[in-house]
Amino acid sequence: MAETEILSSPGARLVDVVRRFFEGDVFYSFRRSPVVIVAFAVTVIFFLGAFLAPWLAPHNTFDAATLNLLDAFKPPAWKADGDRSFPIGTDDQGRDVLSTIMYGMRVSLLVGFCSVALALAIGVTLGLLSGYIGGALDALIMRVADVQLSFPAILVALLIDGLARSFLPRSMHEELAIYVLVLAIGASNWVQFARTMRGSVMVEKGREYVQAARVIGIHPAMIMVRHVLPNVTGPVLVIATLALAVAILTEATLSFLGVGVPPTQPSLGTLIRIGNNFLFSGEWWMTIFPGAALVLLVLAVNLLGDWLRDALNPKLR
Repeated sequence: MAETEILSSPGARLVDVVRRFFEGDVFYSFRRSPVVIVAFAVTVIFFLGAFLAPWLAPHNTFDAATLNLLDAFKPPAWKADGDRSFPIGTDDQGRDVLSTIMYGMRVSLLVGFCSVALALAIGVTLGLLSGYIGGALDALIMRVADVQLSFPAILVALLIDGLARSFLPRSMHEELAIYVLVLAIGASNWVQFARTMRGSVMVEKGREYVQAARVIGIHPAMIMVRHVLPNVTGPVLVIATLALAVAILTEATLSFLGVGVPPTQPSLGTLIRIGNNFLFSGEWWMTIFPGAALVLLVLAVNLLGDWLRDALNPKLR
């Protein structure tokens, strides 16, 4: 009896799940791909650098008392006029570029994660209802999705951002800028989640376990949430990984165009826009390094998403 309780304890089950993961096909595929390992390492480094920026960044770029305009436009440390206190130079306000990248990536990742979570919630809900209920509701949701797909996502995000700002008082624009940006990006990217979810649900709802649940009188809402949804989350999680890179790029594009986060909360797109103003005057480091960080982050996340899609596809095993 005691042995049975030990084996069924939460700790033992967790150990068993971890053991099966390391012995499974997904981890085998991961450790057999050097490119994926490097992409994972780069992603982890960027994530840690962003979310631990208050402790890891060499300077606090948001503390005005520590800024000195005499430090503005300092080149990287390896240049003749460089300063070791600023490894990759400073910007026009005397802020350390490395520190601003770490804090800016923090904002970019926050907006990316929140917007993907919003798109996931909207798309999964509508796709689940569309695929399971069908009929007029399915036709309505899919026609709305088709209309939205006829416009580029960046234009939809710009439209939503503009409408939201027009209804908000001007004094609240900077305060609510991140929330508006999350709403704009999330509402422009829900379609791919909904269409994928709808296709998977239409396959699952004809299976025996769903038919058995209907026969014994389980409510359709419970069938969708407790039986169908857990079996169709795999493809959606893969899309969410790829959508994170798209959301980060969209945020950078909107911030570069001047409709993203305010300068007081700079993201990678804002840093690239600010640095672009000084690119042709010789201060190339102000835009090159934030741009390189954005490219590396998006590339690493995309590589992980591609690997996850292949690893979870049973036809490729």
